[in-house]
Amino acid sequence: MSPYPPIAEHGVIGDLQTAALVSTAGDIDWWCTPRFDSPSLFAALLDDAGGGRCRLAVDRDAVPEVTVKQLYLAGTAIVVTRFLSPDGVAEVVDFMPPDTSPTPSDRHRIVRAARVVRGRVPFVLECRPRFDYGRADHTLTVLDDRGVRLRGPGQDLCVQATGPVELRPDGADVTARFVLDAGQTATVCLTALPSGADPPAAPDDKANWAAFEACRSFWYEWLRSSTYRGRWRQIVDRSAITLKLLSYHPTGAPIAAATMGLPEQIGGERNWDYRYTWIRDASLSVHTLIGLGFREEAQAFRSWVRERIGSAGAERDGLRIMYRVDGERLTGEETLPHWEGYRGSAPVRVGNGAADQLQLDIYGEAAFAFAAGDGDGDGDGRGDMGALRGWDAFRRMVDWLTEQWDRPDEGIWETRGGRQDFTYSRLMCWVAFDRAIRLARAHARPADLDRWTSERDDILRQIVQRGWNPERRAFTQHYRTEVLDASLLLMPKVGFLSPTDPDWLSTLDAMDRELVCDSLVYRYDPAASPDGLRGSEGTFNLCTFLYVEAMARAGRIERARYAFDKMLTYANHVGLFAEEIGPSGEQLGNFPQAFTHLALIDAALALDEELDRRGIA
Repeated sequence: MSPYPPIAEHGVIGDLQTAALVSTAGDIDWWCTPRFDSPSLFAALLDDAGGGRCRLAVDRDAVPEVTVKQLYLAGTAIVVTRFLSPDGVAEVVDFMPPDTSPTPSDRHRIVRAARVVRGRVPFVLECRPRFDYGRADHTLTVLDDRGVRLRGPGQDLCVQATGPVELRPDGADVTARFVLDAGQTATVCLTALPSGADPPAAPDDKANWAAFEACRSFWYEWLRSSTYRGRWRQIVDRSAITLKLLSYHPTGAPIAAATMGLPEQIGGERNWDYRYTWIRDASLSVHTLIGLGFREEAQAFRSWVRERIGSAGAERDGLRIMYRVDGERLTGEETLPHWEGYRGSAPVRVGNGAADQLQLDIYGEAAFAFAAGDGDGDGDGRGDMGALRGWDAFRRMVDWLTEQWDRPDEGIWETRGGRQDFTYSRLMCWVAFDRAIRLARAHARPADLDRWTSERDDILRQIVQRGWNPERRAFTQHYRTEVLDASLLLMPKVGFLSPTDPDWLSTLDAMDRELVCDSLVYRYDPAASPDGLRGSEGTFNLCTFLYVEAMARAGRIERARYAFDKMLTYANHVGLFAEEIGPSGEQLGNFPQAFTHLALIDAALALDEELDRRGIA
């Protein structure tokens, strides 16, 4: 039996600067700190023996027959793992106090509260961190009978507990066994902090439950800003909270997922690091957040993208496709040969070699974000691209694109099989010029409108002539192939053509035949369009939700609703999605994936709008 839990058997908690996964076994088996993209403290999800974990659960040696149920407290990011046994009912409540300071923090805390509802239940605590992706040793210092300090290179972990937990050194790690009766609670606090920094005060249950109440109140108050009152409120709210959890509050930068290295195919090599901020994801999230009423978050994302545009003048190739959460360039990719990978899926990669790729679509997505949020300025002259401050950098970016758009690139899927003239890249270049023209006219800003208009129209003609395949009666992945590509589901969304245009409906029909499998959607066929990587992949959750939105806008409302409701059954037990659905219906890839939850929200908004327009309940 594999020691690795299914990827889907997790909830995610976070404090808006870092995040951790909590498995249904009671394990924290993924936590990187002090930032999302920092080296890991716990990573048993990628190497059971050497990755590190913190387990707080019913002691299975004493109580072997246990049924586990996990849930979120509604409207929050607080995870409850409940253990049902012949000895009684117990639960572990996990949360991280949100940190809304604009300044990055070097201290982060996970609170784990064990309590018994009925009966008398034994618990076990095992805290075995492995610093720096398991590459660094650590030592243990005893603070008192309920506190230890695990010292790593540059970072320490303090483990502190309330009674009746008595922590016992186990080599350089720490364990405890204790029993709680009905109504009793014991709390374990994990605090990551810089080496040599003063340890936190000894915890007490009263202070810990005050922190719990403050955390719950924070999420209630935040979610109150949502304007969504549609048919799928519970799953939309959960997706919104997940997007918030995956956003680095000091800069407003959203990461693609909380994890790295989780495979798109078990045993395969498609294992990437998603703990960074993609221009594409950040830009498309603006439209989604505005649709939900979260204008503050949308403005933060736009500001982050605007700052990257402002700094791109120093880059030879303009914008980078991804950045670290603090806005710094991401350089290089390395592997961790000492880790076996999730269920033997190696190599485990840190960093992302795609950071240096040319992906011209990001310019269109950036312009799409600014146009979507136009008018939502932050009051200091920087919020709108029509404002003087920021317009000049945006104009220079568009001018740069006039000379660059007709180049082959690696495309949205970051293929490693060579550059092509990807239709989606051209489409988003068209968007860049189209939205830039609109903004310049709306705000009477200086721009080479004649040149921009000419380039926009040239791209449209090129896509129609070379991206359309008359034999397939569909737009194709790139100009030298008959392969279809689900990224083109965004064609009507960005206004390139009407959602009921005959050529678009024909393309949608072709995708139905080739990319759709019982409502689940593949990105493309790697066998027909080699991407430079071995192995296969599952259906992409992002693409499935894009397909639902496209069908809804095309008037195929009943099929869209059926596909959406069916897709929601693939969510995990707490409403989260990884990147893909595998051949057995399992979740694959990094988890949870922000882009998927963005597309889920957009699909729900589109369905609600179309159903309301038709008077359908």
